[in-house]
Amino acid sequence: MEPTAFAKLAGMAETDVSTAPFSGRTAWTRNLQTPLRAFLATETGSAAVLFAAVIAALVWANVDQASYERVWTTTLSIRIGGHGISQELRGWINSGLMAFFFFVIGLEARREFDLGELRERRRVALPLLAGLGGMVVPVVIYLAINAGHDTIHGWGTAMSTDTAFALGLLALAGSGLPDRLRAYLLTVAVVDDIVALLVIAIAYSSSISVVPLLVAFGIFGCILLVRAADIHVGAVYFVLGTAVWIAFYEAGVDPVVAGLMGGVIALAYPAQRSDLERASDIFRLFREQPTGDLARTARGALKTAVSPNERLQSLWHPWTSYVIVPLFALANAGVHLSMGFLSTAYTAPVTLGIMFGYVLGKPIGIVGATWLASRLSRGRLRAPVGWASVAGAGTIAGIGFTVSILIADLAFHGVELDEAKIGVLSAAVLAATLTWLVVLVTRRLPRRTRIRMLLGTPDLIVDLADPVDAEQDHIRGPADAPVTVLEYGDFECPYCGQAEPVLRELLRDFGDVAYVWRHLPLNDVHPNAQQAAEAAEAAAEQGAFWEMHDLLLDHQDALGFRDLLGYARELGLDGERFEHDLRTRSGTGRIARDVDSADFSAVSGTPTFFINGLRHYGAYDIATLTAAVKAARARELVRPTSES
Repeated sequence: MEPTAFAKLAGMAETDVSTAPFSGRTAWTRNLQTPLRAFLATETGSAAVLFAAVIAALVWANVDQASYERVWTTTLSIRIGGHGISQELRGWINSGLMAFFFFVIGLEARREFDLGELRERRRVALPLLAGLGGMVVPVVIYLAINAGHDTIHGWGTAMSTDTAFALGLLALAGSGLPDRLRAYLLTVAVVDDIVALLVIAIAYSSSISVVPLLVAFGIFGCILLVRAADIHVGAVYFVLGTAVWIAFYEAGVDPVVAGLMGGVIALAYPAQRSDLERASDIFRLFREQPTGDLARTARGALKTAVSPNERLQSLWHPWTSYVIVPLFALANAGVHLSMGFLSTAYTAPVTLGIMFGYVLGKPIGIVGATWLASRLSRGRLRAPVGWASVAGAGTIAGIGFTVSILIADLAFHGVELDEAKIGVLSAAVLAATLTWLVVLVTRRLPRRTRIRMLLGTPDLIVDLADPVDAEQDHIRGPADAPVTVLEYGDFECPYCGQAEPVLRELLRDFGDVAYVWRHLPLNDVHPNAQQAAEAAEAAAEQGAFWEMHDLLLDHQDALGFRDLLGYARELGLDGERFEHDLRTRSGTGRIARDVDSADFSAVSGTPTFFINGLRHYGAYDIATLTAAVKAARARELVRPTSES
């Protein structure tokens, strides 16, 4: 999450800290929060690499165009007996390596449906309509400009957003936009990519051979059977996936389709506590007896504790973002530029159709479809952000590169292909500029209007399954505070200990923030955590929960039974009553209820934070938590207007 940038844009003061952000978790915590956050971080970082690849391609093509073309048109063949496939190096990249890019797109689409914003199916309609609107309007503009020309068949080049470039440049040109916009744009881009791939398969494939196509679907059926049999051998899937790719190639369908199909069947699910505990137990056995058999068993336990979707994303997403897509750019973005060519290109219907399709069509399509869906549904379908953010999503979606050039390479040849590339590159520059202007204008709005235009009044998914109960929960601060920070913690967890002084500073700086502690003792890795939690509950019976809470976190290396009795004496508690409650374990019921609530909210690691019911992702240093609290207060500020 990047609430710090939002806090700046909302006109709120920033807290100056010198400590580096930290976001550690206990060793066995699951990574439910990781996929989207890591996806966005990787896309943002790889945008710089992609940009460098584009510049390198342009420089190379203009310094020595002959060598540029000679390298990428080199023929490479793979033959087994009398059968084989021959393609230019550029073709192997575009139809071979790019299959992995679409594989990652398929993985992200599945993750969004299983764990992300689209896990509530009613939320699918809006990004679907926005994505379709953001494709239809640019295509209409392209067709209007190219009407009567033989270039009209290249309409597919004007419709697809480049996810990597868009998210990366959004971080630069639109750093003040809220993080939920990035999730919304990512969802729209996933729809965009899937539809674009269908267009490639249907409109830009050569004559289709039925028999190889049936073979492709038959092999894909085998992949589904292997998955249903719960087989986790990567080599099996790779061989079958390669066979599907070859079958699509022989059928005349662009084989990158195989990548998307493989990605969407990879399930995404949170790690289960039982799987994590089993992995912990097996690793402990391996620690005692480091044998080869136990090593294999431990690897298998760790692998099965994480969903296939997350494992595959962590493996392939960095490769596609930092190697495959930049390599694609290097092979395809090289255009020999001259004043004569540029003057011709900027009057050519291909260039103008693509450029205006992206720069005007994308924002009109996305904003218009979002507004129309909200209007016709009478507010039941609402964007998760405000209209300024939606406008920013529309303008930055005008960056089309990867899929656009991929389609251009299928639709055009010679000069027309170079004109198409100029249109795509020019649109990217203009789209980034327009996004920066949207941010600049938004900054000048009055504070309350600015917040509403950025955040809107969305119907947010509440991640906390068990709401805060003033009668049952341990609450520090005003119970009716507009912002509540809830932590699932473990008194022996070193990361909870690191977070504690940050939370104290946060509560000291904000008088209107409530803090809630819920127990999640990780008994398999912290032997004293359960007893420490029971000591806190024993102290709570004498009205001293928070005093004991602070002592336990300040002395995490001394949580034995005698240590706990000493803390009770230090706090002036009734020692006999405290010892009785501790020995009879009177607090176990209360602790078990907190653990159950953690399971319902898919929490299995500590510390895990929720701010007004929304899971907090990323670091929990003072700057990050302060910005997150400010963002939550801003949402509360505009909420009454939405309900009035």
